[in-house]
Amino acid sequence: PDVRLLSAPDGNPGIRLARANRPTAILMDINLPGMSGFEALKILREDPATAHIPVVALSANAMPRDIEKGLQAGFFRYLTKPIRIARFMDTLDAAIEFAAQEVVYNR
Repeated sequence: PDVRLLSAPDGNPGIRLARANRPTAILMDINLPGMSGFEALKILREDPATAHIPVVALSANAMPRDIEKGLQAGFFRYLTKPIRIARFMDTLDAAIEFAAQEVVYNR
């Protein structure tokens, strides 16, 4: 009951949604229409309003080099499809915990 999911069809509306709502965490597909998840992450990281939000990559690109590229780009975690529910939930819990620590640290 404490979780609310907001969704956007691609990167530009997603960035606007993140700026307007300041979510605790963001799930980002890598292969978005219009711009890649990497491009969207870069925009979010450059904006002080969204730079602190943990962004979890979600992608069918599951080769080790894809995962490494995502983590090096600054994604909090990199999950591959099909989604494994236990790993997804653990990642979401870690992102929420990370966000809570950021709030305490930045006060």
